Amino acid sequence: MAYIHAKTAAGRQEIEDRARRLPPALRSILLMVDGQRDDDALTALLPGLRAPEDALAQLAQAGLIEVVGGAVAAPAARRLTAGREQDPDLYKRLYDWMSESVRRHLGLKGYFMQLKIERCTDAGALEKLWPDMAAAVAKARSPALASRWLSDTHALLDAPAAAATVLPDTATAVPG
Repeated sequence: MAYIHAKTAAGRQEIEDRARRLPPALRSILLMVDGQRDDDALTALLPGLRAPEDALAQLAQAGLIEVVGGAVAAPAARRLTAGREQDPDLYKRLYDWMSESVRRHLGLKGYFMQLKIERCTDAGALEKLWPDMAAAVAKARSPALASRWLSDTHALLDAPAAAATVLPDTATAVPG
């Protein structure tokens, strides 16, 4: 599994003030750590930057970067059961959940995603947007949050209608 790294508060501070006087190659790698690239992608950059092979380990040991998750796993081949695609209660729950998720996690960047949600007329159409929504959350926030969002969305399917009026809370802070 490829791990996603992000800068810690100390790493962001180092970018601003250069207090630790990192070697140029390590500083370059620190600049490349963005919470989006996995360790394989970052390791591939090392030779071009003339950075040591253990650059990520050195930055992690110095407390400048941390692992924030793995690559977003492909959602399980879970489909709505036959007949539930037209369920108006399920549609409303999914619509509300996805719209609130756009607001919480994407903000203005989610304008076009919200338009796609608005065009959906049933729960089945909303379900087809899940991979796009997860990819948008991964890009805007973090892959770990996107993975958790998918899990919460699947849990929403299993929740009875009365219990699902309270949306799962994936708004908790995820570094990245």
